[in-house]
Amino acid sequence: MGYVSAVPPPRNDTDAPSAAAADGSDSRGGRRSVAAALLLGALGATVVLLASGRVWARGTAAVGGGALPLTADGRAVTGLPAALAIVGLAALVAVFAVRGRSRLLVSGLLALSGLGAALSAVLAADDRQALDAQAARTTADTAAQVGALTHTAWPYVTAAGAALILVAGLLALRFGRSWPAMGGRYERDGSPRTRKAAPVDPDRPEDLWKALDRGEDPTR
Repeated sequence: MGYVSAVPPPRNDTDAPSAAAADGSDSRGGRRSVAAALLLGALGATVVLLASGRVWARGTAAVGGGALPLTADGRAVTGLPAALAIVGLAALVAVFAVRGRSRLLVSGLLALSGLGAALSAVLAADDRQALDAQAARTTADTAAQVGALTHTAWPYVTAAGAALILVAGLLALRFGRSWPAMGGRYERDGSPRTRKAAPVDPDRPEDLWKALDRGEDPTR
């Protein structure tokens, strides 16, 4: 029969600091991902909205034997990037207002809005329909087309801003589960709150009567 000791084995406390360090690193990583997503999402939406208002295409229309210069900004070419940037901003705020599966869905919407804005900007970078329509209105000729057509770099700047929104959405999809929610610290968990009994001074009759009115036993 082997020897059995009643003395408990010594505790190995080396795991506690490592677990605390892991929790601390996860917390710092979560804070960094929140800051990065907010910065990238807000910056990307701002870039998209500003770049969409710049001139994307230039050309000329033949009028009365002369050439009339025409320009078209991004919103005239396609209004999709600006609209999706606004959707992305709303989704970026909504990420912190929801939890669980809803947060995952909103994070996906944020990423998709950035992807859609980027693709629509790149696809419209060499568009000429907006200037052709403007030339037709200017010359009162439905078959008129713009001449000397040139394009600027603003569509690609718009796509770069949309890519930042996309990255913010990917960060939300990857780390969003550990992010805090707005007003979370003030939410109740649904459990009933225990009411702490007020202290009763036995030398003060008014305290005794108040305790009796509350249904408490003042002798305890």
